[in-house]
Amino acid sequence: MSHLENKLINRAIRPTAMRLLVLQYLMEHHAAVSLKILEEQFYKSDKSTLYRTLITFEKKGLVHQIDDGTGMKKYALCLETCNCAPKDQHFHFHCTKCSETFCLTGQNVPNIALPIGFQMQKANMVIKGFFANCSH
Repeated sequence: MSHLENKLINRAIRPTAMRLLVLQYLMEHHAAVSLKILEEQFYKSDKSTLYRTLITFEKKGLVHQIDDGTGMKKYALCLETCNCAPKDQHFHFHCTKCSETFCLTGQNVPNIALPIGFQMQKANMVIKGFFANCSH
């Protein structure tokens, strides 16, 4: 069994050919990926299959969704230790020159003292700017 298959099985995801291809693509790219980018990369594939793959990955905690303010949801691989709990959520950096978004996994979203009866489920922390050497 391959490393990719094990990664899917460890998250209770059945390893289909498309899921393996999408996982491999996500592992090879350090920036977060939108559905549109996946559709362009796998242009011969069914769009709904790609969408369902991302949704399955997200539900099983293999990827997390990022709203970087561009109007396009982006997806990035979760860390191996991630349980997709609020304590696992981290900051993201969006380059305003090239539009790429990266996880800042060393910077977790801080605990916020919420009023009684409020419970955090998700936080979205995006820092916007540009990379010093951005060529785009």
